[in-house]
Amino acid sequence: MTQAGNPSLDGDDELFVKICGITSEADALLAVSMGASAVGFVFAPSPRQMSATAVADIVKRLPFETTTVGVFRNEAPKRVVEIANSIGLDAVQLHGLESAEDTRWVAERVGWTIKAFPAGHPGIERFDSYGARTLLVDGPNPGSGELFDWRLAEGVADPTRLIVSGGLRPENVGAAVEHLKPWGVDVASGVESAPGIKDASKLRDFVHAARMAGARVAAEHPRDSDAADGRGGPIHGSSPFDWQEEL
Repeated sequence: MTQAGNPSLDGDDELFVKICGITSEADALLAVSMGASAVGFVFAPSPRQMSATAVADIVKRLPFETTTVGVFRNEAPKRVVEIANSIGLDAVQLHGLESAEDTRWVAERVGWTIKAFPAGHPGIERFDSYGARTLLVDGPNPGSGELFDWRLAEGVADPTRLIVSGGLRPENVGAAVEHLKPWGVDVASGVESAPGIKDASKLRDFVHAARMAGARVAAEHPRDSDAADGRGGPIHGSSPFDWQEEL
């Protein structure tokens, strides 16, 4: 990490690990203590939904270097920007059916925008038009706890711009990282004991497995020294999501 909310892979091959669906200060601090790069707060209808006021209280107590992400689904663009900037979030993740126009509008006003698509979604092929800096690929049926066919994410984007989610758990995240070689991974239910309640052992095992796999990939496939990180330029290349589902 270079500074608060500014993860960089220039000269740093450490995998970006985001723990999403945080619902308490205790879980946010637990995720950070276990080595998470970022924590995500859900503002969409979900068992993990948080209010802006509650998230603001948590964010101000997190370590300076922790990246904070607000997750929105089909929210009005102006409301996304208002919440993100008033709380001081480092990034927003648009996890619904947001149009390319609305995503671009948000991206112009928030430092880092992540656009999520289910694997195989046609929007991935025209990701350039969305103006987001990072692509998150999720499962076609998020929340099922089942992995999507990783072949659907092969070659869809420069790996230095790709975050992988969907059915990840401590037992399989290493294989996902080694197969897809993404810039980062994202997990919610895979490290929980109940919806919105993080499990310390699962968190520890997930981050460890992800980091070990990331280190192996970095050693075998060093990134180009002038490649940008997951916040860089554009990537070339209606079911509920993981954080919305009851287990």
